[in-house]
Amino acid sequence: MRLPENIHALVSKYNRPGPRYTSYPTAPHFRDDIARDSLMDAVRTGSGPISLYLHIPFCEKNCWFCGCNTIITTRHSRADTYLDLIEQEIRIFNSRNGSRKSVTQMHWGGGTPNFLSPDQIQRLIGILHEGFDFLPGFEFSVELAPSHLKQEQIDALIAGGLTRASFGIQDCQPEVQRAINRIQPMETNRWVMDALRKGGITSVNVDLIYGLPLQTPESYRDTLQQVLTLNPDRFAIFSYAHLPSLKPAQRKLEAFGLPDPDTKIRLLLEAIQTLTASGYDYIGMDHFAKPGDELNIARTAGRLHRNFQGYTVQEATELVSLGISSISETARTYRQNAKDWRTYADLVQKGEWPIARGIVLSDEDEARRWAIQSIMCRLRLDRNELVRRYPAHADGILNASTIQALAPMEDDGFLTISDNGLQVTDLGRLFLRNIAMTFDAWLDPQAHRHSSTV
Repeated sequence: MRLPENIHALVSKYNRPGPRYTSYPTAPHFRDDIARDSLMDAVRTGSGPISLYLHIPFCEKNCWFCGCNTIITTRHSRADTYLDLIEQEIRIFNSRNGSRKSVTQMHWGGGTPNFLSPDQIQRLIGILHEGFDFLPGFEFSVELAPSHLKQEQIDALIAGGLTRASFGIQDCQPEVQRAINRIQPMETNRWVMDALRKGGITSVNVDLIYGLPLQTPESYRDTLQQVLTLNPDRFAIFSYAHLPSLKPAQRKLEAFGLPDPDTKIRLLLEAIQTLTASGYDYIGMDHFAKPGDELNIARTAGRLHRNFQGYTVQEATELVSLGISSISETARTYRQNAKDWRTYADLVQKGEWPIARGIVLSDEDEARRWAIQSIMCRLRLDRNELVRRYPAHADGILNASTIQALAPMEDDGFLTISDNGLQVTDLGRLFLRNIAMTFDAWLDPQAHRHSSTV
């Protein structure tokens, strides 16, 4: 990817808070007064295989940068109680659904899924297979925390069908690690990668973050070079979102000083230039993959999809998510479980569906979601296909007003507009969120509850 000379000016111009569009409408617009029956009806009428997500909220300590829904504890016995609740939630789901769902894809996130002991991992896998039908060749991915990972846990996951893994490194510099309260030597990262490869895991993703305290372009270049020696199949380079009003622990980072906007831009550009020069293809937003990786193959073939776990090659009409704060999706609804332990546990123990809020999409919402997903995953919006799929809303989505709003981005080289719709350029992949925001009828320009778009 060749960056223009004015790339700093472009990033400064477009860098503002915006959704990542793992859903549309996005989670801040879910309602807590939603009729649960309407959400259940959508589940009953769903057909085809599902994606399954498990939220394991536990961590032994708090990383100051973290924005996830976590429970900090060293009492591993709490996980036994949590697995009891997961088992009961599955029973509630199946009793209301009336039949078992078939699973084509499963992901465990957190928190730290490897907070679970090997025995607890085996138990959870058994619970899931008791409650769902796993199709042959299903994909099983998990997020791992290297500092708390043991060989026995890897063995238990692989025995349960693990096919893909992801682990966070964030930054390799000791001073940055101390500032964010996440000490993780490269020797640990190398051991994890070697253990996964020896176990037959051929697809491994590594997460890095830019915008953390004490990061400089020079130090970040060194981090990238160190991580490249691990030879991961994919990279996710996330922009640090400083939202201390939502995550008070993030205030601790302010004592070390956060990079100014220009430095943060330089960190991002360092990542793009280093990874593309090292043979990784830029998928879009903050994702990179080797040419032969299935994520990259799906992108070039137009088969890329997106859900709450990010980009995926598995198309499923329904995402069923279990555990605290997890978000599920059907063709026309989203629903989110209770975010706190007590509320979630009380509802499940009463035999009630632990939903805290959700939303039912209107016909226009569904049309706009398709348009945004097409931009995020296929890098284009085809007017004829939009008209064919959503004839009643196509003119309201792609019209003279929209074209006018997109014109500055076309002038800046992010996309091309024609009678057939729009096509995102290589440069535009860096600004996908900005392009998609043009089609977001729910967007509140004054809201600051999202990370920066680039």
